[in-house]
Amino acid sequence: MGYRTNELGYPKDLLASRAIVERGNFALIPPQGLVKNTIPNFENCEMTILATPKMGASFVDYLCRVLPNGGNTKGFGGNGVESFIYVLDGELTVQIGEEIHELTTGGYAYCPPTETLKFENKSTNNTETFLYKKRYQEAEGYQPYAVVGNSNDIENQDYEGMTNVGLKDLLPTDLNFDMNFHILTFAEGGSHGYIETHYQEHGALLLSGEGMYNLDNNWMPVKKGDYIFMGAYNLQACYSVGTKGSLSYLYSKDCNRDVEI
Repeated sequence: MGYRTNELGYPKDLLASRAIVERGNFALIPPQGLVKNTIPNFENCEMTILATPKMGASFVDYLCRVLPNGGNTKGFGGNGVESFIYVLDGELTVQIGEEIHELTTGGYAYCPPTETLKFENKSTNNTETFLYKKRYQEAEGYQPYAVVGNSNDIENQDYEGMTNVGLKDLLPTDLNFDMNFHILTFAEGGSHGYIETHYQEHGALLLSGEGMYNLDNNWMPVKKGDYIFMGAYNLQACYSVGTKGSLSYLYSKDCNRDVEI
């Protein structure tokens, strides 16, 4: 086990961190302090586990650095577990069933729970990815299907009537899916229209910019590379601030299902 940011040796300052973890409620996790995990079937991959049921999430998020000739060729997900991969930087060959797809930066693939997701880095450079899995919540008459695309090919929609906030839906919004992935982008000075409080959970990776995020009425600075978990009913909203351009993040959301009891 090593550290994802490769910060080794004697400390250069006081031991401190911006990380805050309130299990079952919310978490803010910066890159510093994240570790690399060894997981079966991920060959030549530097895996970092983010949100899990131990934190209170109903899903699992990972950062996966796929080294040249690395990947998972035995399959990830399946047997009732849906999966999703997003290419943060680099190139990746993805296979779902018999279909093979070539992804580049911004590319993504959703794998239904009846199949396994296989991928391989055939390039000579590292490929940075975000990986997700969740047990699919079935609904009679509905069945999800594989989706492959690239976020760069999707136009921003005005978010709730605000022209300085853009939304991209990465998956179809029909009832075959019990979750979706979105990219939300706030121009400098943009914000949510109100503080949200809802049943749905989120796992969010900041792709660009800087901002102030409200998690359970605690305002805290965030920036590119940070990971945020937002549990059910956690109060949440953000402002885009600073001089680093738009604040943008990739996030998951459970949806389209009633509550199981």
